[in-house]
Amino acid sequence: MSGNIDSSEYNKDFLHIAQYAIKAPSGHNTQPWKFKINENSIEILPNFTKSLPAVDESNRELYISLGCALENLRIAARHLGYNYDIAAQNEQGIIVNLVKASSSTENSLYSQIEKRQTNRSVYNNQKIPDETIKYLENIILQPNTQVYFAKIGENFANSLTQYILRGNEIQMNDNDFKDELILWMRFNKREVKKTQDGLAYNAMGFPAIARFLGKLIVGAYLKPDKQNKADLKKINSSSHFLLFTTKNNTVFEWIDLGRTLERILLETTRLNLANAYMNPPCEIEVLANEIKNTLTINNEYPAILLRIGYAQPMPYSHRVSSEMY
Repeated sequence: MSGNIDSSEYNKDFLHIAQYAIKAPSGHNTQPWKFKINENSIEILPNFTKSLPAVDESNRELYISLGCALENLRIAARHLGYNYDIAAQNEQGIIVNLVKASSSTENSLYSQIEKRQTNRSVYNNQKIPDETIKYLENIILQPNTQVYFAKIGENFANSLTQYILRGNEIQMNDNDFKDELILWMRFNKREVKKTQDGLAYNAMGFPAIARFLGKLIVGAYLKPDKQNKADLKKINSSSHFLLFTTKNNTVFEWIDLGRTLERILLETTRLNLANAYMNPPCEIEVLANEIKNTLTINNEYPAILLRIGYAQPMPYSHRVSSEMY
């Protein structure tokens, strides 16, 4: 963070807003963004040094993460009494103009930003009540984004499960994918403290171990049959899948999808629901095209696949607080 940011209350507010924005989710917890705080605006910029070329070649998930950060920024800004205007939203990033309003706007999701987490554990098999699912289905979405709900055990969910298993077969036989995954794993407290990013051992449910040993163990575990067995257990313990899609598969829509995604993640957090990503079918082009063309999603582009349900909280992932200038 630049020492050129002055200490006025105005900029303290902007700093607070940006610190809430960085609590957004990202692939492998790479936090692929930078924030520029100006006198009357905040910019959210893509940081391609944190991209994931093996799993996210098109940077779709990177831009979705920027959209999640934008939604957090919007909620925090209104909470602190600022009106906002999105002045730019494209490949270069996002510019949000902020103007002090006459009053703040209470938002029940503001308090959920710090509580939200990705919970990769096995859930407790409890099904989410129909009225809760109906509430989630009625959340306002960004234009050209959609969310499809699939109850675990029913046909749509069974089809998605098969795509997950096929995706695991492909990714777990891809050395570049596995090397990239291991690169972003943090196997002990020292690594977590040093980087403040990546997939922390405790958030993954692992004990702390030395990196050389962790690489050996994880390398032996990253096999299609073992991954599929673990994922089936997690899927069957969950209640529903949520498949997020876009109409035209553009950067603008990816950012908007991130806003939709974060809105729903914060609502599920408020409802004490756990969530975790099951993204291989969306990350592998041949599978994504099959889903687009064969499942009942209006020929839209699959982008994010979540499972949701009930579970005990897991340790939180860390955040880098200094990606600002």
